[in-house]
Amino acid sequence: MDQATDVFQPLQTDDPSVVAGYRLAARLGAGGMGRVYLSHTQGGRPVALKVVRPELADDPDFRRRFRREITAARRVRGAYTAELIDADADGVPPWLATLYVPGPSLAEAVARRGPLPVSAVLWLMAGVAEALQAIHAEGIVHRDLKPSNVLLAADGPRVIDFGIALAADGTSYTATGSMIGTPSFMAPEQAAGDEVTAATDVFALGQTAAFAALGRPLYGEGPAVNVLYRIVHSAPDLDLLPEPLRPLLARCLAADPAERATPAEVVEWCRQRLGTEAGAGGGPAAWREITGPEVAVPAPVPAPTPAYPQPLVTYPQPPTGWPQPTPEERTARRRRAALISVAGVLGGALLVALLAWSVMDAQGRKSGRDAATGSSPVEGSASARGPASASASAPGSSRASDRGAGGSAPSASPRAPQPQDFAQVWLDAKTSLSLKDRNPARKDRKGDIRFDCRASGCELRSDSVVFLQMYGAHGTTLDQCRLLLKSADRHSWTLAGAAPGSEFCVKDTEGNIGLYVIQTKSTAVPDIAFLTGDLTVWRNAA
Repeated sequence: MDQATDVFQPLQTDDPSVVAGYRLAARLGAGGMGRVYLSHTQGGRPVALKVVRPELADDPDFRRRFRREITAARRVRGAYTAELIDADADGVPPWLATLYVPGPSLAEAVARRGPLPVSAVLWLMAGVAEALQAIHAEGIVHRDLKPSNVLLAADGPRVIDFGIALAADGTSYTATGSMIGTPSFMAPEQAAGDEVTAATDVFALGQTAAFAALGRPLYGEGPAVNVLYRIVHSAPDLDLLPEPLRPLLARCLAADPAERATPAEVVEWCRQRLGTEAGAGGGPAAWREITGPEVAVPAPVPAPTPAYPQPLVTYPQPPTGWPQPTPEERTARRRRAALISVAGVLGGALLVALLAWSVMDAQGRKSGRDAATGSSPVEGSASARGPASASASAPGSSRASDRGAGGSAPSASPRAPQPQDFAQVWLDAKTSLSLKDRNPARKDRKGDIRFDCRASGCELRSDSVVFLQMYGAHGTTLDQCRLLLKSADRHSWTLAGAAPGSEFCVKDTEGNIGLYVIQTKSTAVPDIAFLTGDLTVWRNAA
């Protein structure tokens, strides 16, 4: 597998194709906050778009913190940060977009080539410390600084996801055991649940730099509880590190936050050790070997073409070298075109007038015949017919007036399927839905649509119903469901990308079509997970 395939993964069946107008070109990865995709601005600039996990999006406290954090993050401008350019805390689901950084993460670079040389670690620490200065200046504490949140561009490191961990902290999702933050890179006060400050990020910077120099976490690996115990109760073994790095890392990793170096002191210390290399701008040269060859970014995804595109109308031009018409000839042509247009308009008006006269004349002749025979204009009504008339129109009658021109009775115009609405329909592990029942909600598992939730995720399942999620849609119509369900063939659908407001079109084998709009989604604890939603059913609509 080549490096481009490692970075840009194809979209999966449960990935959206568009989020808030951004067309997704590839999947970049996934983490505790959600999935990350490659997209582009309207001008073609690549962005990394993160879609928040539904378990977090369900929590109103998360949305409130997320809104506050992205407001602050918009103000961060630093040479070593990935700028936040767009976000929506109230989206379905919430999302944010930062400028895409073409380069591997520090974790990927170390996994590929091993520990970094001392000079590269110094450049890394100086760049990340400068990024922390810009982040802290806006009142933000990163809280989750780690190798996977440091990207290595050709001109230096970039810190991503600043402030977002604070939005996730304390939600129901963190209460399930999936802690926001990475144990191996936490500070002692963070691991102990004490106050988190800017000094917490400096401790994480020291751990990140140690990882770059050693190729593994400084406090070892293993169960999270063991790692956190070592961070809180034991001093790191700095003898494992290269000697030039030990004094600075000792200050960054001090147990007391007040004794740690500040980001400004880290920058100054690193520049002094780099000496003339720092003044000569040697940073880019230090990264070229580490980042590897530049990977081509996929092109923007074009807008879908219409199902029936209109052909472009072109007019033939005279071949090169042919004599061109004179101004007098052009004027004469325009006059002829104008006369033809006028004639066409007059002819059309005359044709309309003739048709109107014909209709009026026919109606007049019919009125005369009705008056002569004494018949009612509404001949088919029961009040206008006597017993003889009624018997003549009984089954088996051969009256020509009740038959079509071919001698067969005219068929009634088909009625459009009428929607039936059911509000706040409940789905959990003990209930189900059936589109063909008068009341779709069932208090058993015998319906066509079932809700299953496991540790790996939750999904809608069926043996006969097909599912299709309408990404970005609001107010989906029957015609839209009917059209898109013609090619649907999936009998299960994961709910990882669904949130309150998400819409699902469903169809059973009897041609009944339904639209299920999620109102409440609680999937953080699989054993008690449930959905509520508004269901609209159209019978025999396929």
